[in-house]
Amino acid sequence: MNHPRLEHPPAGRFFFLDWLRILAFGLLVPYHVGMYYVGWDWHVKSPHAGPALEPLMLLSGPWRLSLLFFIAGVATQALLRRAPGPQHASSPSSSFIAQRSRRLLWPLLFGMLVIVPPQSYYEVVTKVAYAGGYLDFMGLYLRAYRGFCLNGECLTLPTWNHLWFLPYLWAYGLIGWALARRAPRLLDRLAARLPRRPSALLLGLALLPIAAKWLLAPRFPSTHDLVHDWYNHAQYLYIFLLGLLIARRADRGAALWDAMAGLRWRALLLALAGWALALLYWRAEHDLTPYAPLLWLQRLLWGGIAWWAIVAACGFARRWLDVDGPWRARLSAAVFCLYILHQTLIVLWSQALAPLALPPLLEGPLLVLLTLAAGLAIYLPARRIPWLAPALGITRGATTKPLPRRDEAAAATMTDSPHQASSQT
Repeated sequence: MNHPRLEHPPAGRFFFLDWLRILAFGLLVPYHVGMYYVGWDWHVKSPHAGPALEPLMLLSGPWRLSLLFFIAGVATQALLRRAPGPQHASSPSSSFIAQRSRRLLWPLLFGMLVIVPPQSYYEVVTKVAYAGGYLDFMGLYLRAYRGFCLNGECLTLPTWNHLWFLPYLWAYGLIGWALARRAPRLLDRLAARLPRRPSALLLGLALLPIAAKWLLAPRFPSTHDLVHDWYNHAQYLYIFLLGLLIARRADRGAALWDAMAGLRWRALLLALAGWALALLYWRAEHDLTPYAPLLWLQRLLWGGIAWWAIVAACGFARRWLDVDGPWRARLSAAVFCLYILHQTLIVLWSQALAPLALPPLLEGPLLVLLTLAAGLAIYLPARRIPWLAPALGITRGATTKPLPRRDEAAAATMTDSPHQASSQT
């Protein structure tokens, strides 16, 4: 039996995008706990690290961050729609650029100086046997020391580690702002041509991520350094702008979301089939000489999975999560703070638990719970401290604002809940 609020969402709001954002952020904690246990390189590694969890980690790898950029694009258009006109551009308190800079760059700076350094400290302690104390390390960190090297690769200091998303989102927001001011008719034409037919939605809109994986992956590896990260830009900027275009056409936006809901099972099956085939390729790769056509097929699948999973996630959320409630507002207000804190908390807890030599099946879930609990313990008092709240991405008083209409804040970005999208511009 369908929930009545699902049939008739209150005030025409897209609540499901808020829930998607919350769930995507919730996935960050177990994913990065998983990075402690898989065989891939990470800041610190468990003595039990191995390949057992890698297939499960790869299940979300292609789409997890793309989904956040997609939702960010939707909400950026909502912010742009409410941004002041040119006559107010000189007012720093109301400027879109000034607001985005305060919201994203201040947490980035604070994070690089306070939140991220413990990750790098334990990385050099565990990987290159650094014997100095934390204060000694911070002196090297702030001086951009380049002497922590292993296997010919040296650690870059200072660094933003998991906070790389913030400068990317800031830069993409500026691109969206520039396009909205200088080429609004171009955006309108592109938005008007967004497809609604199932084949075009599933295949046509996946072409650019597929092409990016196919053409750019061999030449431009993922770097997360903003300037030389052409492969990631080709994927994430496209997905961001696609979300912006969907939100730009308010008259067709609801129809597109409904079309995704109708495609949810097909998109899910495509994404799962692509994941399964990719796993088969990687398993065969260990035993056989790499075969170029199979390599290209794997790259094509990986690019397609990113879009198919987004369609499936939006479709299922549109169908089942387009409802409001007090927990939506509370969690929306807290998830950005959790994002800023979570990776450092995982590293710290992992090192605190290491002497206990717990089995991974016990230690892993415990790391997840401890990280969430510590994040909540920091968030609750920090939201009441005027100088600390914005540094941790918390908008003070945001959850007390009235709910905006759909055209004011269609969705939440990584950094903005619907309340914030309507109150901070």
